[in-house]
Amino acid sequence: MSCLARNSQSAPAPEAQAASGGRLVTVFSAEDIAGRVRGMAAEIDACYGDEPLVAVCVLKGACIFFSDLVRALRNSKLELEFIRIASYGMGTASSGQVVFSKDVENDIRGKHVLLVEDIVDSGRSMRFVLDTFAARGPRSLRVAALVNKTGRREKEVSVDFIGFSLDSGFLVGYGLDYAERYRALPGIYELEPAKG
Repeated sequence: MSCLARNSQSAPAPEAQAASGGRLVTVFSAEDIAGRVRGMAAEIDACYGDEPLVAVCVLKGACIFFSDLVRALRNSKLELEFIRIASYGMGTASSGQVVFSKDVENDIRGKHVLLVEDIVDSGRSMRFVLDTFAARGPRSLRVAALVNKTGRREKEVSVDFIGFSLDSGFLVGYGLDYAERYRALPGIYELEPAKG
C-alpha cells in the first residue's frame, strides 16, 4: 500500500477548503466556465477569422483559462506567447506597483495581438500591458478576460471579450489564487473571510 493510500482522506468540498477559517462560496461552476469559454472562442473566431493571431497569456492566473480558450479556437494561424506581471503579491488587495518579469519572445509588430487575462480588476496591470504592447506597433490589440470586475476600476481598460462580469468579491479557483493557493479548483469561488 502506498503512503498516499495509507494516509488518504476524502477531499473536502471546495466550500470547506478556505484558508484561515474563511469560506469558499461558488460563483461560477466548472460547467458555467466551460460553456462561457466555448462562447468566447466563437466570438474571437468571428472577429479574427483565419487572420494570423498572437494570443498572449498573462501568467500565472490566466494559464488554465488560456489553455482551454486556445484549444477551443479554430484559427489555424494561431501563435502562443506568455508574459508575467504581478501586482497582488501575497495579499487580497493590489499593491499598485506592476512588475513585468517575463516578456514575449517574438516581435508583435504588425500582428493581431489578443491579451488573455484571468481577471481585470483595478485595471492597473492591464493598462500597463496595453500601453507597453501598443508602443510595439501591433496591427491590433484586444483583451479577453475571464472575469471583468468593475467595482474597483481605477484605470480605463476596454475588455473586448468578457467571460463574466462582476462588481466585487475576491475570487479564487480556475487559475485565480490567494497567496498561490486554490488555482487548481475547477470552478470560481468567492473567498469570504472568517467571521470573528
